[in-house]
Amino acid sequence: MNIAEAETTIEVQFYDLDPMNVVWHGNYFKFMEIARCELLKKIEYNYDDMKLDGIMYPIAKTEMKFIKSATFGQKLTVKAILEELEPGLNIKYIIKDSATNEVLFKAKTMQICVDVKSGKSLYQAPEKFKRGIECLKNI
Repeated sequence: MNIAEAETTIEVQFYDLDPMNVVWHGNYFKFMEIARCELLKKIEYNYDDMKLDGIMYPIAKTEMKFIKSATFGQKLTVKAILEELEPGLNIKYIIKDSATNEVLFKAKTMQICVDVKSGKSLYQAPEKFKRGIECLKNI
């Protein structure tokens, strides 16, 4: 079930490339983070809000599938889809060529809510996060 989603467009920069002139695999994490930030902005619960609530959402698990390499100057559409909020955030990512809509990459992350002071896992999302999602549903 898709709870919320957001997408953004990225143009592959020279510094994103590896010696083989394709996007270095580690940069896909950066692209995912950019889309995740767009998703959190849309929900109106971002990293500053997490800090104020004394929580963080570190990544506990990542699955990645590289389908086709992205190249310099290519415009990419990066979509982040929140599939589950509790007991942790499950987010799916899809990266496509913006011009052809060809899927280049798919991934999933699982992030666990952690109390910053105690370091203990929390299994419920903060109320402000839940309210932001409810507001999206009512639009």
